[in-house]
Amino acid sequence: MYQIVTGPLLWLTFAVFFGGLAWRVYTYIKGLDWKLDRVAYGTQTAAGIRGAARSIAAWIVPFGSQGWKVKPIFTIMFFTFHIGLVVVPLFLVGHAVVFKMRFGIGLPTIPMALADVLTVAMLCAGVFIIIRRIALPEVRIITSLYDYLLLAITMAPFVTGFMVVHQLGGDYQFWLLAHVITGEIMLLAVPFTKLFHVVGFFLSRGQLGMDYGIKRGGLTGSPMTW
Repeated sequence: MYQIVTGPLLWLTFAVFFGGLAWRVYTYIKGLDWKLDRVAYGTQTAAGIRGAARSIAAWIVPFGSQGWKVKPIFTIMFFTFHIGLVVVPLFLVGHAVVFKMRFGIGLPTIPMALADVLTVAMLCAGVFIIIRRIALPEVRIITSLYDYLLLAITMAPFVTGFMVVHQLGGDYQFWLLAHVITGEIMLLAVPFTKLFHVVGFFLSRGQLGMDYGIKRGGLTGSPMTW
């Protein structure tokens, strides 16, 4: 079973993951309409790129934008969650070994102690986010079972991975298979759910940045008709 989930099933998962992301990015960009959005994407590219870069840089850095400064505790938890979510899967020693065996790709790694800290911090931040969704009326009203399901899908590979690494729970093979399968479920969900924001964030934030960089930036005094 392990050979299947880390062999053909893993190849299929990556094919769907990257293929799905490519299709979503393509349809997003193709759907941009300067007449509808009133942003001259093609003719004012340089100003748009500058605006997009500023916008992405401001929101990808903790407290880099006013929006992050308003709720500092949430900001810390949000970035803790996402840093662990990205860094641990990409640079864990065990994952590097699998990639080398299956795909012949060598990846850099981080110390296991750091991976443990990031995993625990990420899971704690995830619990905080869940409690926040339940406790705050303004967040609870826009939260559905779907959102909790996505959080469960996201956190499950980290819970099972921690169980595997530290050999908790008794049945090592069970937790190993559970870890691989939950990880593949998470990857498969990315192109088809809200988890697409792992890429969609850069697209939407870049689009907003282009909007402000062109329409509300240095070009507002140009003879262009908005």
